[in-house]
Amino acid sequence: IVIVDEFHHAAAATYERLLQYARPRVLLGLTATPERADGESVLGWFDGRVASESRLWNALDESLLCPFQYFGVGGAPDLRGVRWSRGRYDTTALSNVYTADHLFATRVLQETRAKVRDITTMRALGFCVDIKHAMFMTERFNEAGVKARHLSGRSSSAERDEAVHLLAAGELQIVFTVDLFNEGVDLPAVDTLLFLRPTESATIFLQQLGRGLRRAPGKECCTVLDFIGHANRRFRFDARYRAIIGGTRRQIERTVEDGFPSLPSGCFIHLDREAQIVVLENVRAALRAGRSALIDDVKALAARDDEPPTLRAFLNATELDLEDLYTKTWCWTSVLRKAGLETSAPDPGDAAVERALSRMLHVDDDRLERFEQFLSRSRAPAGDASDPYQRLLFILTGHMRDPYDKLGDTWRHLWSRAPLHRELLELIAILRDRRRRVPSPLDAPPLANVPLRVHGTYSRDEVFAAFDERSSKNGVKRTQGGIFNVERYKTELLFVELDKRDKDYTPSTLYNDYPVTPTQFHWESQASCHAKTAAGRRYLNATPGSDQHVLLFVRQRRRDARGQVNPYLLLGLCDLLDHRGARPMQVDWRLRVPMPSWFFQETKVAGG
Repeated sequence: IVIVDEFHHAAAATYERLLQYARPRVLLGLTATPERADGESVLGWFDGRVASESRLWNALDESLLCPFQYFGVGGAPDLRGVRWSRGRYDTTALSNVYTADHLFATRVLQETRAKVRDITTMRALGFCVDIKHAMFMTERFNEAGVKARHLSGRSSSAERDEAVHLLAAGELQIVFTVDLFNEGVDLPAVDTLLFLRPTESATIFLQQLGRGLRRAPGKECCTVLDFIGHANRRFRFDARYRAIIGGTRRQIERTVEDGFPSLPSGCFIHLDREAQIVVLENVRAALRAGRSALIDDVKALAARDDEPPTLRAFLNATELDLEDLYTKTWCWTSVLRKAGLETSAPDPGDAAVERALSRMLHVDDDRLERFEQFLSRSRAPAGDASDPYQRLLFILTGHMRDPYDKLGDTWRHLWSRAPLHRELLELIAILRDRRRRVPSPLDAPPLANVPLRVHGTYSRDEVFAAFDERSSKNGVKRTQGGIFNVERYKTELLFVELDKRDKDYTPSTLYNDYPVTPTQFHWESQASCHAKTAAGRRYLNATPGSDQHVLLFVRQRRRDARGQVNPYLLLGLCDLLDHRGARPMQVDWRLRVPMPSWFFQETKVAGG
């Protein structure tokens, strides 16, 4: 058995040699930041899967970490004129701005006194640009009667140990540091954090935030002061908030506008008016820049490395998500082409695939391995409509309206288009790495060969392709209703959307559907249904041990922040628990597998 802490370093050559030498039968890797800035993945040691994960929000919800109160304070120095190179500010220029601004240093002291309960008893870390900046802040605080020291990579072990000891003992109020306490140091006594410089890396921001979130006796919360000013247009404020609460840029914009309404118990995020304006301007500018910013970023990376970046390297270097890149008309190949880094001429047949890639981002089950094996073949395989994974990949690459007779032609075209073929393989590898749960097979014998997994996510077209339900033109069947009976499997498919404010709903289709508990779901049938109709009898017969099955697919709302149609989460097989009424029938289903806790929390709010 080998246990490795800070496992995000395991992609380094030294770790690689050690693990290859040890060849452990059981390997446990622990890390708070699995995403590496260099794009290397450590999941290869674990068959591409995370065994157990608790993100920051989960850890706060479960009281594993200390809650925090975060204050975004406006009025920091204006950095729009500071030189920006290779994804970050020039350190010397940045330090000169901060160390020349005595008024800002005074503002930091004033805000700290105002926000911290008692500045004389706080145990704080202040994150600075460089040694010069750390020394400057140390002098200002000491002059004000606040006991302070500075530490950096140049400090001796004895100096570090002494400062940490004095801080924990309360004989020191603050340590100003430079790239020293980002990771690997346990400082549970720290109850205050001052972000005195813009942190370009969301990963480092999260590591620094984590220095104050360790629990300790008598520690109620961590106070965070983040000093915010106008930034270079390439700096991304949304990255730090996404590191904390997740979401896309568009979702972060709404969250900042609304004042961060949904936070774990005990946590608090407040941006003063000036900070909120700066952050919103920055986020909205990034949203407006969109494609041009992506093109600039990929050009800059290519110039730095003398070769075009891979998709993974690009995402890691820019700290973007797939959802930031992929849209209905935009994919990685099109970005490279617009940047002049992909010289092959586009083919008319590429358009459908390029448009479809943004609809693949939800795939999170073992189809990814099947697709990877299929696409890794040296030659285009023959089309085989009896293969469910070929049908599913056909749908996911934009051929929902085409007959399965075109499978072979589709694969031959894809194999002839090296950039798109390569992008698909890159995309699938990234989707595998970000998969955070292991969906389980359906446990009813007739459904064992249907390639759907409990807690996997699927579009309607994918569900019908999985069941091999076909149209009159030998393509996938496409329907709009919320109920479909797959006769040969004796399985009722229920598609539920909880937020029914969409214009597509009428008073007669505003069914009252909602989760009751993680294992119970309340559902309303179609308006004409009662216990003696064929559908009603099927519902009543869906009991444990019977051969009548019901599969429940649920999504919160129709579209996501990008305007894309949301997939459904398969909650799995369910059995009749109770029913009452008619036209519509009120049915309570018992789920055989509890729904994910995160989904229950979200959907119970949406369902009222």
